[in-house]
Amino acid sequence: MDTAALQAKATDIRRDILTMITEAGSGHPGGSLSCADILTALYFGGVMNYDANDPKMVGRDRFILAKGHAAPALYATLAEAGYFPKEEIHTLRKLGTRLQGHPDSNLLPGVEVSTGSLGQGLSVACGLAAGLRLTGEDGFVFTVLGDGECEEGQVWEAAMFGAHKALGRLVAIIDNNELQIDGCIHDVCDPGDLGEKFAAFGWDVQRVDGHDIEALVEVLSARKAQENDRPLALIAKTVKGKGVSFMENEAGWHGKAPKPEELEAALAELAAAAE
Repeated sequence: MDTAALQAKATDIRRDILTMITEAGSGHPGGSLSCADILTALYFGGVMNYDANDPKMVGRDRFILAKGHAAPALYATLAEAGYFPKEEIHTLRKLGTRLQGHPDSNLLPGVEVSTGSLGQGLSVACGLAAGLRLTGEDGFVFTVLGDGECEEGQVWEAAMFGAHKALGRLVAIIDNNELQIDGCIHDVCDPGDLGEKFAAFGWDVQRVDGHDIEALVEVLSARKAQENDRPLALIAKTVKGKGVSFMENEAGWHGKAPKPEELEAALAELAAAAE
């Protein structure tokens, strides 16, 4: 896809995120909207190798949503990619749905690992990357973490492991929107400069505008083309609630569903921006 098509895809994903959360009456719009461009780059920018018709394809790249509460972003992306019928997004968080509040790998194709307990995703990603190397199977492992999630100690145990084991096919993308449910990350439990911290643990570090899809594709594609023995931490500067002016940079939208009239206003804003 060219840049315009990728931007249109990201807009579609944002529409679906907002629609499904509103219909469910609960969910996490802020952090789902902030990572929509990252997922668009991974799945539709030619970065990840996958086949929606064969979710367990040997040699595929793996994706893990460490910040599992942003499940609506993953669900909207997987539906766009053809892993399940798009109309199923309207079942989010409803009785009997495959679209649980956090991703469940036992229910939904395309979900590699059940996530939601913050801090654990990077450990699982490290294990997958190490396992692929042991078996000789091709494939990169990509994971998206929240910056608030990086307050969890297990993240840094995994960071130490990933560097020590020279997991060069592991890429951790930090959704750096600087807000968590209780407010600014620097006020709640300041993690410091996350790039400097990952570098101190032995990782390669790059920084990117997390809403510049073209730049994301360029950085991630270049990484896949390299032979490397150090994992990559990509610090993606983002805006919580990106795309909806009254949600942007507002911690209150971390875990609050829009009302129907708010959804209407948000969709109108997304439509106007796409023109």
